[in-house]
Parts: sequence; structure tokens; C-alpha cells
Amino acid sequence: MSGVPRLQEGLSPTNPSAPRRFGPLRDKHSRPYLITAGLSMMGDNIEHVITYWVLWQVFASPWLVGFQVISHWLPFLLFSVLFGGLAEKYDCRRIIQIAQGLFALVSLGWGLLFLTDTLEMWSACVLLVLHGCAGALWGPAEQLMLHDFAEPRELPSAVRLNATFKSLGVLAGPVVGSVLLLLLGPTWGIFANILFYLPMTLLMLRTPFTGHSRSGFVRRERISILDTPRVLRTVGSDKVLVGMIALAGLIAVCVGSSLQVSMPNFADTLGAGEEGGLGYGLLLFANGIGGVVGGFLLEATGILRVDVRGAVIAAVMFGLTSLIVATTTSYAIAVAALVIGGIANLAATAIGQALVQIRAPEDQRGRVVGVYSMIGSGMRTGNGITLAWLGALLGVSGAVAVGGIALVVGALVIAAMVAWQTGRGLPA
Repeated sequence: MSGVPRLQEGLSPTNPSAPRRFGPLRDKHSRPYLITAGLSMMGDNIEHVITYWVLWQVFASPWLVGFQVISHWLPFLLFSVLFGGLAEKYDCRRIIQIAQGLFALVSLGWGLLFLTDTLEMWSACVLLVLHGCAGALWGPAEQLMLHDFAEPRELPSAVRLNATFKSLGVLAGPVVGSVLLLLLGPTWGIFANILFYLPMTLLMLRTPFTGHSRSGFVRRERISILDTPRVLRTVGSDKVLVGMIALAGLIAVCVGSSLQVSMPNFADTLGAGEEGGLGYGLLLFANGIGGVVGGFLLEATGILRVDVRGAVIAAVMFGLTSLIVATTTSYAIAVAALVIGGIANLAATAIGQALVQIRAPEDQRGRVVGVYSMIGSGMRTGNGITLAWLGALLGVSGAVAVGGIALVVGALVIAAMVAWQTGRGLPA
């Protein structure tokens, strides 16, 4: 009806100042964006399932296993701020298309090497690095696009739902990848994986948003890899922003990916290493499903506010559940702790990401998001080092337990420092 004024996107009809629950899923532009992001993340994980299996069958190299982890996260550490600068300066749609094209090109490269039986160690390392670079390039542009899709009041919801759909892709990726590996084999399975990157690539051809449409800001200055220290100095006065970046780094270093890589050890400790791998699979599923359920649960209930207090509570819960998983002898308690930990991990990450995006200076938002990605994702390389070192001294379970305790203590220290430096408690 043309005579009825249109309600502003994301606002509740009963309370125009309040965002709707699941508002981004109601919007015709952001809904396909969230779904295609989940599909791309699923393709990312399908590639891991197929290529890691082939690489172990061909080379059986522990060194290469370690390089797989490093090559995935090191580009985030080295290039996230640079890629954030690119997102500020250029059309984010094109950057996302380049990243998705690079993902697809890497899958194509794997497929051709498998098909011609010409896979060598050096070519595998090159493709692993390119895959990591594609993920690092995608991140800042993807987050800036959320600013265009979501009304300001709905940005936390958009960040949370984006993380939820990507968690769903992470959860479904191993399942779909295993099916493709079983039905099509590694060669045609990896070729088929290219299709999962097409939806987001095509979506970027028709969406009207550029990542700069709402703010109107486009960076004019030259982009430099030396922007990182400059950005850190600029945002250093915002103690909340610095605290959230520090919290992301703490989660990455203390826990990071240690739960996933330690799961075989936990399965043996809990007596679930046999039974055809079902007990082990359930532990992995519990860890993944927590992020998916948590995202929808937090969106529906709003139980945690988007503030420093909410991020710290979630981080402390994640540390405590990691400690429980590492020390319990009860399989049921471990499964429950993994689910709750998945919820807490998603909440801490999504709240921190939202606060960083909201508080970042408009003319540096891409680079500030890049710093957050650099610390929150790139520092996972450090988690591998600490896990190996502490694991040699205390065992794998002991190393994870120490990481959980360190996360709890560190999160509380960050909260105390933010409260002290702001002089008025933990700010919203």
C-alpha cells in the first residue's frame, strides 16, 4: 500500500528505537549475504577435509601437518591491516569476489594436481598459503559490508548472525566434505567444491552496497603495510577498543584451535576412542554445534548485552568450559561443556567484533577491523606453539587446562584494566 509509510529496516513496530530480533534475516539484502557467507565457509572447510586427507596419504609428514595450521593463520597476522586498508579504499564487493575467486582457484589447482598425479610438497605449500591469503583478504571487506547491510542499531545482530552462519558452515563442512570424498573421490570432490564459492561471488554482482554506501567514506591515502603501528597508536586512547582487541588475542593464544586438535586425546581419555569413532565424532559435533545454537539463542534472548561486561563474561565461561573438558573424566560432562563453550566462544567473539566495529573511527574502520582480525585470528599461530611446548611438559590435557585458566585470569585482568582506565566501571 503506497499510502502506508514504510517502517525503517531493523526497527520494531512496537518500539521504533529497538532493533528487531533476527532483523538481518528479515532484510532482503542481508539475508542472502549471511547464507552465502555460510556456504563459502563450508567450502573452506570442505577443502580442508579433502586436501588434508590426500596430503597425509601422499606425504605422511608431521612437518606438513604443522605447516597446514601455520599457513592458514599466518596471513591473517601479516596482512590483515593491509587488507583492511584495501577495504577502505576500494569497492568491497570486488575485494570479496577476488577472495572467493582465489578460494575457487586454489580448489581448481588441487584438482588439477590430483588429476595429473603431479602433487609435490612445494606445490602443496604454495596452495596452502594462497588459501590462507584468500581468507585474510575476505575478512575486513566482509565486515565492512555488514555496516551497509545493517542499520546501526542492528549491527551487533548482523555481526552475531554472520558469525553464526559461518559457524554453521564450519560445522557442515566436514560432513559434506566426507560425503564428497566418499562419493566422488578427492579429485572430483575438490572440483565440486568450487561450486560453493559461486553464490557469494554472484551475489556481489547484484547487491547495491559497496561497503561504503552508508558512511560515504572512501580512503584516498596510499595503502602501506606499515599502517599497523599507526592504527594502534590512533586507537590507543579508546581503552574499550584496545581491551576488546586484547581479549581477542587472549582467546586466540590461550585456547585458539587447541580444543579441536586435542579432541583425539580427549576421546581416548574419556574412553570414547573406539566404537567406530562415534564417540570422537560426537565430541567434535558438540564443539561445533555450540557456536550455531549459541548464535541463534543469543539473538533470540539477548541474554548478553553488547558491552565489555558481556564479552568478559563470555570469555570467562569459555575458559572455564575448556578447563572442564581438559580435566573431567565424565563423557557427558565433557559434551555439555563443549556445547556451552561453543556458545561462550561465539558470544565473546561476536560481542568483541561488534564493539570494535561500532567504536572504530569511520576513516579507519577497515584497518581497525584488520587489527582485530590480525590479533584474533593471526595469534592462533601462537596457540600452536604454546600447545606444543606445554604439551611436552604437561601432556595435551594439561596444556589445554593451563590455557583455560590463563584465559579466565587474563579476561578478568583486561576487565579490571578497562574499568580502571575508564574510571567508571565497565562501560556499555
